Amino acid sequence: MNVDKARIIDLLTSQGDHAKAERAQAELPGTVDTDQYAGLLDQLGVNIAHLTGKLPGGMGDKLGALGLGLHPAGSA
Repeated sequence: MNVDKARIIDLLTSQGDHAKAERAQAELPGTVDTDQYAGLLDQLGVNIAHLTGKLPGGMGDKLGALGLGLHPAGSA
């Protein structure tokens, strides 16, 4: 799944993790493939399931249509 980098930075900033937000700003591309960057996201303490709104039945993949900056992999 692809996620806008701004969403990750917003999450980290809202948690008071400004140093991690700065690292994310420097190291992540504008659109983040959560599979490709899973290791870095883990180092940053980003819970991918929480970030993407993963819900049972795959509903998290559908949230991009609600303007949350989420895009199923390959559709960004």
